[in-house]
Amino acid sequence: MIHELKLQPKYYNFILNGSKRIEIRLFDEKRRIIKIGDTIKFLKEPELEESFEVKVVDLLRYDSFEDMFKDFDISVLADKSITKEDLMKDLETFYTKEKQKEYGVVGIRIELI
Repeated sequence: MIHELKLQPKYYNFILNGSKRIEIRLFDEKRRIIKIGDTIKFLKEPELEESFEVKVVDLLRYDSFEDMFKDFDISVLADKSITKEDLMKDLETFYTKEKQKEYGVVGIRIELI
């Protein structure tokens, strides 16, 4: 199955340059249908004209982003050029602590195709 997800330019580029190997999302209805072996097509915001595909190689479930951050270095969650605090601020603009508590979160381990 192929899924489409949008990405901000810096995170789009982090995956393309090989540093970001885990995509972090809320484990809501849209992400619950993603399975190991599926393909994700990432579209670069805001124009959505650039894209690339990755293969889902693992799904990592957590109660919150904070819990996930304890298990992984920033170098695989994003890139060494930013901090975990910066990444958390970005994530929480999309996914509140209340939403994290309601749905949980997922780390989607990916490989470029």
